[in-house]
Amino acid sequence: MDTYRINIAGVERELIKYPVSDKLDIAAFIMFGDVEVTEKAAAALLEKCPEHDVVVSAEAKGIPLCYEMARQGCREYVIARKSVKVYMRNCVEVAVNSITTAEVQKLYLGDTDAAFLRGKRVLIVDDVISTGESLKALEELMEKVGGVNVVGRACVLAEGDAKSRDDIIFLQELPVFAK
Repeated sequence: MDTYRINIAGVERELIKYPVSDKLDIAAFIMFGDVEVTEKAAAALLEKCPEHDVVVSAEAKGIPLCYEMARQGCREYVIARKSVKVYMRNCVEVAVNSITTAEVQKLYLGDTDAAFLRGKRVLIVDDVISTGESLKALEELMEKVGGVNVVGRACVLAEGDAKSRDDIIFLQELPVFAK
């Protein structure tokens, strides 16, 4: 098994490499179940992020980070859902095409979450930013909600070319691996 060793907020991990195409592999970073990395990464990011009222992420891989940053910081978070739930009314939606997902997906916010976000300083977070498509979709969703002030964009790892972006806050670079 081919792996990539990385230090995230003082915690060493071995990430397993997986093919995303016949020319490219990625090292998969999965926060689910890794409480130590989640807690330490959230604390390290909060030290670098601007003041905010609420943390926003997309379902599903960003949820642990979003929750933990809210728990340690502002105490408020909202998750953009990948499907409409029965309790979600008058949804705003956007399409997203992530590198780790085979098909185009949609993100939704119901009117209760949208109303909560209006007038707030929002910090958008995710576990990894690679192509930036998920981030772009979350920003578009905030625009559709209206009255939201996005004060920052943060992630644990900036994958590939994302490390050169000047509009995101991140803890560590994550290379992609050409075959």
